[in-house]
Amino acid sequence: MNINVSEGTAHKLPNDLKRDLLSDRTALKKWEGLTPVARNEWICWVISVKKEETRQNHMLRLISELKEGKRRPCCWIGCIHRDDKRISPSVMGIINKTNKP
Repeated sequence: MNINVSEGTAHKLPNDLKRDLLSDRTALKKWEGLTPVARNEWICWVISVKKEETRQNHMLRLISELKEGKRRPCCWIGCIHRDDKRISPSVMGIINKTNKP
């Protein structure tokens, strides 16, 4: 049986995250109740890390926090990959600051 799990606006749902959502009915129901932009924020938050260990931690937190009723990742500047809006000046400042050598 192939169950469709909704994706984000700029990001495709990674297979490992899809698997984790499918394994938890409560989390999946909460996921499907999110807007495409909110789902996109979660996906970006999971895939934008450097270490696999951090990614796994983010996926566990995503499931847990969805079940707690959170709709967006906490303390996240937001997805910079969306092409439907410009990056805000405050977020651009953070990006420029973190990209300095």
